[in-house]
Amino acid sequence: MAVNYLWDCTRVDAYPVENEHQDVVYKVHWSIIGESDPDLAPNGMPYQASIVGIQELGPPGIDDFTPFESLTNVVVTDWVIAAMGTEAVDALKLAIDNQINEQINPTSISLIIGQ
Repeated sequence: MAVNYLWDCTRVDAYPVENEHQDVVYKVHWSIIGESDPDLAPNGMPYQASIVGIQELGPPGIDDFTPFESLTNVVVTDWVIAAMGTEAVDALKLAIDNQINEQINPTSISLIIGQ
């Protein structure tokens, strides 16, 4: 099953002033949405699953500072992925895959007696 992972790393916490820089990002509130191939669902809509979290970032190096107005979701997502490490990112993707697989092939269902 192919899953497309969409990161949102646009909500951040920043220090107003840090080491002579303004609006220095130190924490990212991230989310990942995984979407399956739309062909897997009977209605043509992809199955979706998501995970949210917070990632602390280390202080930027003297040469690494990026002004807040120059930040994009792609730039900050790269920071988050680097800070998490490959194993943690792979574990998140696996958890999303498992949630989608559970929707496709449920191992448990909820029923109401008398209806």
